[in-house]
Amino acid sequence: MSPRLVFWVSSSIRALLIIIATGIAAYLWGAVTGLLLGFIAMSGLVLLQLFYLQRLADWLDNPASSRLPDGWGAWTDIFSRLYKSRRGDEKNQAELTEWLARFRQAMTLLPDGVVIMDDVLFLEWCNPAAESHLGLSLAKDKGMRVTNLVRTPEFMDYIILGRYETPLTLSFRDRKLIAHIIPFENRRQILVTHDITESERIDMMRRDFIANASHELRTPLTVINGFLEIASLQPDLDITIRHSHLKLMTEQGERMQRLVEDMLTLTRLESMDHLLRVETVDMRGLLEQILQEAEALSAGRHQITLEIDGPDIRGSKDEIRSALTNLVTNAIRYTPEEGKIHISWINTPHGAKFSVTDNGIGISPEHISRLTERFYRVDKSRSRETQGTGLGLAIVKHVLLRHKAQLLIDSTPGVGSKFTVQFPANIAIEE
Repeated sequence: MSPRLVFWVSSSIRALLIIIATGIAAYLWGAVTGLLLGFIAMSGLVLLQLFYLQRLADWLDNPASSRLPDGWGAWTDIFSRLYKSRRGDEKNQAELTEWLARFRQAMTLLPDGVVIMDDVLFLEWCNPAAESHLGLSLAKDKGMRVTNLVRTPEFMDYIILGRYETPLTLSFRDRKLIAHIIPFENRRQILVTHDITESERIDMMRRDFIANASHELRTPLTVINGFLEIASLQPDLDITIRHSHLKLMTEQGERMQRLVEDMLTLTRLESMDHLLRVETVDMRGLLEQILQEAEALSAGRHQITLEIDGPDIRGSKDEIRSALTNLVTNAIRYTPEEGKIHISWINTPHGAKFSVTDNGIGISPEHISRLTERFYRVDKSRSRETQGTGLGLAIVKHVLLRHKAQLLIDSTPGVGSKFTVQFPANIAIEE
């Protein structure tokens, strides 16, 4: 039976019972008494309906704090259905609140900035990424016009023209951003920002690397091609000149080979797929080999000393050898004849420490922070004279990053330099 039919049947039965009771009273005590009793019964029924109507009105005015009455008669079904509806609304509200919380959490974790604005560009909400990208503060800036917060001519022109189908490239607060406005709901707009600062930096590094590598390879190739052209045009060239040309071509070929090998080494170190091969490194044996190579490179032009008082460590022997050899080789190349070079390997409370100290030409402070950049040279002419590739310290940097070690540089022009590698304490092997 439908609720509507139940209501009318029960109401009709109550009215019929009052009429029957009135007739019985009139029969027993007279018509006046019967009508009076009937009037009292109908008035009581009406007052009861008014009472429940008042209770319903009170609940509708404040459904959160008011309690639904139990009801009587048809009101029992009405209040029961209202109670079920309220419970359903509370459940839906709880689910909506939960989904809203999840949505806000997801928006908070997005790496892209999201700003929700009304139709006149007043800030309604933004996530932390947008705060970082645009310098906004949801707590302080809510309700303020976004164009008053992001003051750049490009952004203002983008807003005025309203050509939102094309994203805007925006330079703001030392960042490079891609900004895009998306209208929705007729009265709101979403501003999305994507930070491309790092990708731009990587692209610039890649372009610089290609340009520098091309420049470094062009010189030896020009020398080799020039001598080959001379040899082809002058087959009867003097034997002494021919040998001189062959020697120079061999030197330039070796220079190109070293450059290619260093580039391959650097690429391998930067590769995510190239896992660190951890092994026990005999530091005494390794440093003695590096000393022998250094003395051979110096050819007696420098006084080189070695101090070993540190432990063996765990790491990649080949990578550590490459890094330490680069530091020692640089010291030899940039220290004049009769100069002194001291190599030390000692243990400290913070871990084992390797250092190379020389009394060479030194480095000016403005160059020190850029020494580990690819192809960066303090003195380009001297680097070519010493056969450097410009990648040695970049290789050192990546090797140390893989071993969680630090490179410290202390240098004074005309006095000398000290390159120190501080290894973490946890890679030392206790004796």
